[in-house]
Amino acid sequence: MIKLAERMSRLGTESAFEVLAKAKALEAQGREVIHLEIGEPDFDTPPHIVEAACRALRNGATHYTNAQGIPELREAIAEHLGPARNQAIDPAQVVVTPGAKPIMFFVILALAEPGTEVIYPNPGFPIYESMINFVGAKPVPIPLREEKGFRFDIDEFRDLVTDRTRLVILNSPQNPTGGALEMSDLEAIADICRERDIPVLSDEVYEHILYDGEFHSIATLPGMSCSERTIILHGFSKTYAMTGWRLGYGVMPKDLATHITRLMVNSNSCTNAATQYAGIEALRGPQDSVKVMVDAFRQRRDVIVKGLNELPGVRCVMPAGAFYVFPNITGTGMTSAQCESFFMDKAGVACLSGAAFGQYGEGYLRLSYANSIENIQKALDRMASALASR
Repeated sequence: MIKLAERMSRLGTESAFEVLAKAKALEAQGREVIHLEIGEPDFDTPPHIVEAACRALRNGATHYTNAQGIPELREAIAEHLGPARNQAIDPAQVVVTPGAKPIMFFVILALAEPGTEVIYPNPGFPIYESMINFVGAKPVPIPLREEKGFRFDIDEFRDLVTDRTRLVILNSPQNPTGGALEMSDLEAIADICRERDIPVLSDEVYEHILYDGEFHSIATLPGMSCSERTIILHGFSKTYAMTGWRLGYGVMPKDLATHITRLMVNSNSCTNAATQYAGIEALRGPQDSVKVMVDAFRQRRDVIVKGLNELPGVRCVMPAGAFYVFPNITGTGMTSAQCESFFMDKAGVACLSGAAFGQYGEGYLRLSYANSIENIQKALDRMASALASR
């Protein structure tokens, strides 16, 4: 047996793919499973974006590109994000990657090390904690609690910050809770980060999937621009239904962008050429499809929240964004893992244990409503029947 490096024992995973594999195995046995576990839009990529990639391939976009991203796409990102964040963004601040995850990985790899700490939301996207552990830094969770709308408790956050804090991770709208930080939250976080000179990795991939209120970015606040302390993590997967294209980017201070580009050179060489041209079209082309998708998600959100709140032992707050609900299932008497298995086995509904998103996710489930209203209603009916027959 090949002996693995010790650090591999610190590497986590995403349980969504494990649950998907279990669901597929049940389907292979003839069971019908309703998929509410995977976090990807169930819409196709808009045709004008697909055509841009095909056109790029026909025109010869089949070779290596600049490791930092083709200049045209970095310019489009700068033009798109700069006005939205009230600042001038230089294309030299943009690094394009195969999906948004590499920005997460590379930034943590570049800034954190043994003896340092990284504050991250919990429950939260599991790869944050996985990567912090992998590089040997200490993960410091900031609990997101239902009674606070799954937002930061600023006093608690302040107490977690130390001289060893090397990075703070934000995610709003948030996976898995669907919660969103308010401007007052960001102002308080910014005050602390400016005072302690701590950079922020702001995961904003769900920016455009917001139903209530306005989107707020910490990068718009004094001293927190992308030329100073904020690294924006963004991508095309959620907004433009491009999960399979693997196209993301980061916007950050120029000197950090240089180092992140070196990590790209040492790992991926560059991002797929034709995909990058599709990204240009996504940003500069018609945006109608985004509104259509978000409107559909809003309708589904309302259906699933209402239905979950009618289940015995379950309560669910209305999420502000993303396409997830995070119902509290403590009233069922089951743990999160037990509840996940129960609904898969007894109802044929695939969902995720809240504990898969961190210790503070225990007592919850995550369900993605990136599915049809018909399937969502069928899932709710099956869940109700399963609970009634316990």
